[in-house]
Amino acid sequence: MKNINKYTNKNILVLGAGKSGTNAAKLLIKLGAKVVLSDSKTEEQITDKALLESIGVKVLAGKQSPDILASNDFDLVVKNPGIPYDTPIVKKAQELKLPIIVEVELASEITDAELIGVTGSNGKTTTTTMINKMLNMERTSGESRVAGNIGVPASNVAEKSNSDDDIVMELSSFMLLGITELHPHIAVLTNIFSNHLDYHKTRQNYVNAKMRITMNQNKNDFFIVNFDNEEWRSLSKKSNAQVIPFSRKGNSTKGAYEKDGKLYFKDEYIMDAQNIRIPGEQNIENALAAIAVAKIKQRSNVAIKHVLETFGGVRHRVQYVLESEDRKFYNDSKATDIEATQMALRGFNKPVVLLAGGLDRGYKFDQLVPDLKKHVSGIVLFGETRYLLEDAAKQANIKNIKLVNNLDEAVPLAYKLSNQGDIILLSPANASWDQFSTFEVRGDQFIKDVENLTGKKEEK
Repeated sequence: MKNINKYTNKNILVLGAGKSGTNAAKLLIKLGAKVVLSDSKTEEQITDKALLESIGVKVLAGKQSPDILASNDFDLVVKNPGIPYDTPIVKKAQELKLPIIVEVELASEITDAELIGVTGSNGKTTTTTMINKMLNMERTSGESRVAGNIGVPASNVAEKSNSDDDIVMELSSFMLLGITELHPHIAVLTNIFSNHLDYHKTRQNYVNAKMRITMNQNKNDFFIVNFDNEEWRSLSKKSNAQVIPFSRKGNSTKGAYEKDGKLYFKDEYIMDAQNIRIPGEQNIENALAAIAVAKIKQRSNVAIKHVLETFGGVRHRVQYVLESEDRKFYNDSKATDIEATQMALRGFNKPVVLLAGGLDRGYKFDQLVPDLKKHVSGIVLFGETRYLLEDAAKQANIKNIKLVNNLDEAVPLAYKLSNQGDIILLSPANASWDQFSTFEVRGDQFIKDVENLTGKKEEK
């Protein structure tokens, strides 16, 4: 950790008492700042309130009124990335021309570690994890650590890091809007679709936010970009870094690419694509992005191959759980929309028994019908949308359609519908909130049900 003094005796407002805000406040106190932390939760809901106050943080619970800014002479605002810029208190800060940053920016200022930044609409977490595992292979000093949107506060990781380390930082569009000097030596753009338009208002705003990952890069840095889309290829021209493409469709051989089912880096054979442990075209793309980083960081093909052949996936994202009686179980609880379930199904070339259903958001599932028809041999449906999904399954001419009340009932029934060699996949195509507090809780319950059914433990 660097010893910096730019925050000594500065008055700083931290907005949000989640993981990033709490860790930012703690770090700023260590750096000599005077910190006020504001959160719309009640005092009882701020779990670290007593600890924060014991180290000198002033905690303000309740409504985040712009009046907080009027009654204090602040030098800086550190904002939770999820708080929109049109929130009254943030708009007031902008009117007062106060600098507004996010916690990952603060973390980047105090670390000597080399930064690898990963952004994109899909695949960020899986790519970040693959890269981290590869960079921890063949090390003689230091370690690689993950941070950021992956769920690990960057400031906490930065404090523990040194110049021998790497930090692989997953960066959301919300985070990237709040950076000013964050400078990844290697930046990765997995893809860009049309996400979070409720926050960004327009797709162009969203694209502009994503491209901030490369804004501080120079000719000594690397920008790794998916070349399988014309827009993304064009965006790469806006970077001052060395562009390293990756392509699953053969659009470039100047970086990482797939050709005839084999993965290469600049014409050097790495491995067969079919040997990647987690299935799906999207995971071939994620692997290619990770390969590009690993080769820049001079990891061997043996190390890269080992990671891709053994990595079972990020929890709840087409995660391999275990195999029993020649059936493989996968947990894709993160599939909270139709598109995610489509991608999951397309990743398998064996018959799938699908478990799906969840919160009714008022849409139908006609879009899913072609993928159900092509990949699904049996389907077990639960939750509020089970009858709507039943209609889609009938359109797909699936013969084995079962409706149950909950996931606990769905797992053993899915097993009964399966044959040897089948895939049993939880990919709900719906949010979890009708029966579970989060998709993580839903996925954990699926794993527990699979373990109870098979008498085996999840493979990690």
